Amino acid sequence: MELFKKHPNEVQNELLLDLVYKAQNTEFGKTYGFDEINNYETFKERIPVQTYENFEATFERCRQGEKNLIWPSPITMFAKSSGTTGAKSKFIPVSQEALEDCHYAASKDLLCMYLNNNPDSKLFTGKSLRLGGSKEIYQDKGTSYGDLSALLIHNMPFWASYSSTPGNSVSLMSDWETKMQAIVDETIKERVTSLAGVPSWMLVLLNDVLKTSGKNSIDEVWPDLEVYFHGGVSFEPYRIQYEQIIPSSKMKYYEIYNASEGFFAAQDLNDSKDLLLMLDYGIFFEFIPMSTYGTPKEKVISLSEVEIDTNYAIVITTNSGLWRYKIGDTLRFTSLDPFRIRVTGRTKHHINAFGEELIIENAEAAVKKTAFELNCEVMEYTAAPVFMKGKKKGAHEWILEFKTPPESLSDFQICLDKNLQEINSDYEAKRYNNMTLDLLKIHQAKPKLFQNWLKQHNKLGGQHKIPRLSNNREHLEELLALNGN
Repeated sequence: MELFKKHPNEVQNELLLDLVYKAQNTEFGKTYGFDEINNYETFKERIPVQTYENFEATFERCRQGEKNLIWPSPITMFAKSSGTTGAKSKFIPVSQEALEDCHYAASKDLLCMYLNNNPDSKLFTGKSLRLGGSKEIYQDKGTSYGDLSALLIHNMPFWASYSSTPGNSVSLMSDWETKMQAIVDETIKERVTSLAGVPSWMLVLLNDVLKTSGKNSIDEVWPDLEVYFHGGVSFEPYRIQYEQIIPSSKMKYYEIYNASEGFFAAQDLNDSKDLLLMLDYGIFFEFIPMSTYGTPKEKVISLSEVEIDTNYAIVITTNSGLWRYKIGDTLRFTSLDPFRIRVTGRTKHHINAFGEELIIENAEAAVKKTAFELNCEVMEYTAAPVFMKGKKKGAHEWILEFKTPPESLSDFQICLDKNLQEINSDYEAKRYNNMTLDLLKIHQAKPKLFQNWLKQHNKLGGQHKIPRLSNNREHLEELLALNGN
């Protein structure tokens, strides 16, 4: 880690050339003349930026058992993902190198960083409660597929299973609702010292633990609990709820940034909201400034060219054979020495129907501030545009599920709108004198509305997320109908 902190660009360039050299005799390598690529500029000129749709047919051939197409070693595992909102399944290749040198290496590094920052930790005196995905491992023509978390658990070295709970048989259960109670029953008597999983689903599990145990706080159930490693969705909307049910002053929260395509970054300091970009996991990074994304002037730059506080889409080249692949996430850099980031959202998950460029980071901050100011708690939400019709102006329409509702929904509406304007100057400009946008609309969701919506779409489980923002009304309309609006 010290090496890539001191020499980030050299480490990344060496890694890129190593990936190109290893894959030069693959079908993809021969197509693009990998044997002639000896620097980043040539790599950039030769290979176009790719999407899942570009690779889909090739990935399917890999799944049918064809070898040496995108990566020299056999790829027998695929992380099944529907993305955050799409109904269509994606099958992302996971090579043995990615499993060992990326995902498992990251888990070890994360523990090392945490222990280095907390030398008095008693992490290994108990077990880690892991909340993985809801899919089993499926075998198909010599290859296997499942949620990334299921693949990681299924292939975990035997020694790692001793320090984890629940056991594999429960972790890999496919029926999410049965599985949640099974996890509670198995873990409630264990000595749990750490948690790992997506914040929204972990919160559901912890509330189930309190309900089953009859205790008032998680500290009473697991007094030795000291850290929660979380990722997948922003932690900010859930932070207050976690602090309420885990009041212990020793509790720490460490954020990670991983996906089916790889492990990208991790929090490396106590009480920080910035993540260290990990540059030696077999992943070469490129970035597209969102100001050019999807335009004829789309610009792709290397790590050496990034700037602080600019919103970028991520492009990755990996040791699983993903070449200049758009993963659909956006981030901004908070530090260039070392390279630290914050995840800002998804390229598809923003509202820009009127030039307001509202991203998830803005929405999370505004919701958190509004909830604090009005002494209420928001569990889930989603928002979409109300499009202009005739002389009718546009607006944003929100539906929110509260754990503790505000005294007045109209006060929440006005306060949220005000906070969005303070956080996003483009939204403020469109709202000025109701010139383009009217005051946002707001709906209160019935209890468990979002969970029922996920269930309806067969998306209950640890890796499925609520779509926060959308430039179309598809999800919002479904939720409103389910809510009886």
